[in-house]
Amino acid sequence: MLYGFPGSGKGTQANFLAEKLALVHFDTGKVLEAAVHDPKRQKDPVIARERTFFDTGKLMTPEFVSRELQHHARQIARAGLGVVFSGSPRTIGEAHELVPLLEELYSKQHVYACYLDVSSTESIRRNSARLICRECSRPFLSSYYPKTKPTHCPVCGGMLYKRTLDNPSVIKTRQQEFEERTKPILKYLRSRGYHIKKFDGSPAPFALFKKLYGYVQKQQGN
Repeated sequence: MLYGFPGSGKGTQANFLAEKLALVHFDTGKVLEAAVHDPKRQKDPVIARERTFFDTGKLMTPEFVSRELQHHARQIARAGLGVVFSGSPRTIGEAHELVPLLEELYSKQHVYACYLDVSSTESIRRNSARLICRECSRPFLSSYYPKTKPTHCPVCGGMLYKRTLDNPSVIKTRQQEFEERTKPILKYLRSRGYHIKKFDGSPAPFALFKKLYGYVQKQQGN
């Protein structure tokens, strides 16, 4: 489970871990975004309610999210695969449901939690400039691939787009939601005996991944 402010690199690092260790990256944000923006479901009052939360940067109803998380977690485990979560569970209620389930599915010694630390200012800077590929879902790393008004993904050639979440006012709301509703999960995990490994999230993605992957390898060897 990877935690940190919006823009701390959770999704990117989860993708790296999934590719390196043959895990399934369960990107809760993308799964929920696809659900609430599905044109076929816009008349559903539950979807309409959850889309309002999602588009304004607020966390969605824990019961709605928990059902999605548990359903997919069980499917992944039944397939004999491991999973990496980027930013989930997001609320204490979700954690109370998902963490015991993960312990049941994988055993406690195979569940790890990491925190990617970036400042509030850096979080806003990264997210405000972020573009995502519609096809492969990878972020366009403008700091390392400078280009004026990019339109296509350098990885797969898909169209780039800006998420409704990625504007400064919504990012501030997301940061507040993280501080008030998600960060307390770290205390809950510690109460269950987990060590939260903290990483500086400011280096380039490849440099951060070397440290993160080294830590996971060490834990697997224990």
